[in-house]
Amino acid sequence: MRFPLKNPSPDFETFTKVLRGKRKPDKVHFVELGIDEEVMKYITENIFGEKWIPNTEETTEAYLKQMVNFYYRMGYDYVPGWISFRNMPGFKERKTSDTAKLSKGQRSWVEEGGGIIKNWDDFEKISWNSIEPDLRPLEFIEKNLKDGMKITVGTTVFEMILERFLGYQDLFILSVDNPQLVEEIFNQWGGKVYAAYKESIQHPKVGAIFHADDLGFKTATMVSPEFLRKNVFPWFKKYASLAHNEGKMYWYHCCGNVLSVMEDLIEDVKIDAFHSFQDVIIPVGNFLKIYGNRIAALGGIDMDRLSRLKGKELKKYIKDTLDKCMPGRYALGSGNTIANYIPPENYLIMLDEGLNWKG
Repeated sequence: MRFPLKNPSPDFETFTKVLRGKRKPDKVHFVELGIDEEVMKYITENIFGEKWIPNTEETTEAYLKQMVNFYYRMGYDYVPGWISFRNMPGFKERKTSDTAKLSKGQRSWVEEGGGIIKNWDDFEKISWNSIEPDLRPLEFIEKNLKDGMKITVGTTVFEMILERFLGYQDLFILSVDNPQLVEEIFNQWGGKVYAAYKESIQHPKVGAIFHADDLGFKTATMVSPEFLRKNVFPWFKKYASLAHNEGKMYWYHCCGNVLSVMEDLIEDVKIDAFHSFQDVIIPVGNFLKIYGNRIAALGGIDMDRLSRLKGKELKKYIKDTLDKCMPGRYALGSGNTIANYIPPENYLIMLDEGLNWKG
């Protein structure tokens, strides 16, 4: 078993040069938007042979040290950091039992109907000025990073409005019936995210913004490209500018089919790398053939295949993907995240194939 790696050699600066197309990679670099806690716990206890420390108010610092150590020993060049916000209004969600092999007990998801804002009165009831980012975890991680590593920071704009503030159905309806209200919600929340990124990107150990907003489904974007160009992409462009002005990168995670607006993302927003791939939409190797001379591709190992394939079949699929993507502007990882329904042995096979790849 290769893991934990005995002598990890993280080098985020070299990694970014690879993604920018400024040098050919000497190895396969790894990338993930996130790894479910259940998977990290399993590997920590069964592979590292160490006791897992859960995240509680009393153990937050020990938990964060453990997370930094996990990404370091698994061979990553960075630690992903998610920006949370204080004083957020509550929202509706559903819960059911989590049937994944590494179950978290319960799994929750948002209501698809209405959110907490139905009209201007609801909008005014929200104490927008009291909502502020909590950057304490970022500051602690920064103090405990291993040499050569950086942090990526991320949060959401469209998804927060889609899921919490308006809800799916009401966003679609109000975008026609009350577009001024929708626009003002995007202005309010987009500004909150801008302030969080502006403060975060000043930290010397933050290497990139890894923004996450799912805009599509299997065949198209959830809302029209025109809506995105008016309400969403201007904010993305501001976030990308924040990163670029500090000499740092702007990576973008998006599920679903957004090929109709890929030129907007590349030429207007100016993303440096795109993340989240499904083979049924576009395999990552095909994506790189089309766009790889302008941006990098992150991840791309299809979640369904990563979950279902076994042994030799999975190894062949990963090697074939690497043969198509390397030595280009590419980093190996899942098509989305290392969710708790992915067998840990398959996750380890993916990384091991990356270590084995010779070109």
